[in-house]
Amino acid sequence: MKVAFGMKAHSGWAALVVVGIRDADFTVVDRRRIELVEHEWAKQPYHAAEDMEAGAARDVVERGIEAARRIAVREMHAAVRREQERKNEVTACAVLVANAMPDWSIEEILAVHFRMHKAEGLLFRDALVRATKASGLRLVAIPEKLLMKRAEKALGSPVSGLVRKVATLGKFVGPPWGKDQKDAALAAMIALQRDLK
Repeated sequence: MKVAFGMKAHSGWAALVVVGIRDADFTVVDRRRIELVEHEWAKQPYHAAEDMEAGAARDVVERGIEAARRIAVREMHAAVRREQERKNEVTACAVLVANAMPDWSIEEILAVHFRMHKAEGLLFRDALVRATKASGLRLVAIPEKLLMKRAEKALGSPVSGLVRKVATLGKFVGPPWGKDQKDAALAAMIALQRDLK
């Protein structure tokens, strides 16, 4: 069957939900937590570098960013392989994204605590976007704040119907089925709908 990934990033991990169509209706094929770091400090590399000398701080941040990107590619390839083993065709990956930030240098980010939070908030989303492209999948970047509006338009259903639909999907797969999984599932449904038109 044709399936699409939906991904919602956090500091150091992401919720992945794989959605397909079975009997003319959406179904959850898989859902899991994907780890995007190998070391605890890498969840917040800017914070880890906060009190370091400039050169060492830049090195820590760059290593954290590189590791997140590398691990995201590895996990994306693994997710695609799992679906291929199930004889499914992955058509797209929807990633919930945030607003871009100015093109600050590492030093400029480390100089303002708020910027560190902003940069870390974007780091893992960006790693997923890059991993999607590196895997050759069609990227569907959905601003997280516009998820419901985009879903209403793409799926032709009011928010209330979408909320019920996603809740019903969760009943079939069981816990965990919190906001992260629901948002990732809805994003995957949007990506998959584009392929069915």
